[in-house]
Amino acid sequence: MDNTLDTQAMRRALHKSPNYFRQGFGHGEEAESTMRSQYHSDLIQTIRDHNYVYTQGDVTIYLAKSFGFCWGVERAVAMAYETRTQFPTERIWITNEIIHNPSVNAKLKEMEVQFVPVNDSGVKDFSGVGQGDVVILPAFGASVQETQLLDSLGSKIVDTTCPWVSKVWNRVEKHKKADFTSIVHGKYNHEETIATSSYAKRYLVVLNMKEAEYVTNYILKGGDRQEFLSKFSKAISAGFDPDRDLERVGVANQTTMLKGETEAIGKLFEKTMMQKYGVENVNEHFLAFNTICDATQERQDAMFEIVEEDLDLMIVIGGYNSSNTTHLQEIAIERNLPSYHIDDVHRILSAEAIEHKPLGKAIEQAVNWLPTGKISIGVTSGASTPDRVVEDVINRIFTLKN
Repeated sequence: MDNTLDTQAMRRALHKSPNYFRQGFGHGEEAESTMRSQYHSDLIQTIRDHNYVYTQGDVTIYLAKSFGFCWGVERAVAMAYETRTQFPTERIWITNEIIHNPSVNAKLKEMEVQFVPVNDSGVKDFSGVGQGDVVILPAFGASVQETQLLDSLGSKIVDTTCPWVSKVWNRVEKHKKADFTSIVHGKYNHEETIATSSYAKRYLVVLNMKEAEYVTNYILKGGDRQEFLSKFSKAISAGFDPDRDLERVGVANQTTMLKGETEAIGKLFEKTMMQKYGVENVNEHFLAFNTICDATQERQDAMFEIVEEDLDLMIVIGGYNSSNTTHLQEIAIERNLPSYHIDDVHRILSAEAIEHKPLGKAIEQAVNWLPTGKISIGVTSGASTPDRVVEDVINRIFTLKN
């Protein structure tokens, strides 16, 4: 990555290009009709109308008051559908999953949208993309390098990047302009964080509060430089020097991380800079931020509310590589509530067995997961999950119990 590149100028130039599209193509009604037929659920609407609590036989469902598709995801999927209508004969590629949901991505494959292949090392192979091909950038965005490559190939670029993600990029641009290092709260190998860090001059990605505390201890007390570089070897910019590059920091985040943890990490770095450089000098060493996505925050708040109910178990529905879904699962686990993260209804094998993904582990099978007698079940879904998928899961539970 060329750290001297003026990425703001690069983006401005791209936005003026006749080959770049970030609005719809005027086929909104058609896309909306397709999405409604594919993803709308009468049952979910009925549960909403019953104030998110619905009983059938022995089962009472408590549905989170904010769940499922967010505005940014709906926008991205609709734009992808519109793209096929706008370019009926062109080859269309997407640089990654449009969102982290298997059924949505399967639908795009049915529409002959090709996914850029990834080799065994995790590197994308763009060799098949030709001049004049249409390339969709997903809701998570794409890195500076990928965007420049596609532009140089003469591709038509359809940019569905969520505006909340772009907001984080703008924050990172401010860090770079002021010569601050960006501390990014996120997963270093997540597409969104890869894209965000590509806009930074210098960056360090911290996964959680534990890693943030390691970094702030290093800032205050020093430490083993080689151990630091080894620990964050995949999560730092080229040539990163912890003894030099942690004097001036700004915090940004992957938009799908836990809101409370992002805020706590920001406060920790601010407090650390006050301790090291004095309260009166904190603005010279720390840049405040507010880049937490509204939709992520609303879904987490709704999850905190629902786990206060007297539930027997929690079902969390979403793609297994969906970060925001994983964080909803964390909230249930912290309450010691039996919780099952599934990606669709086919994971529910029977009343005795369910395939699910425990936090941080591989998919496994649980037995005797569905209690006998009258039960209360909490249900939520990640921002990439259509209502129809949630309906299928609830109906399956009704069938098994009743």
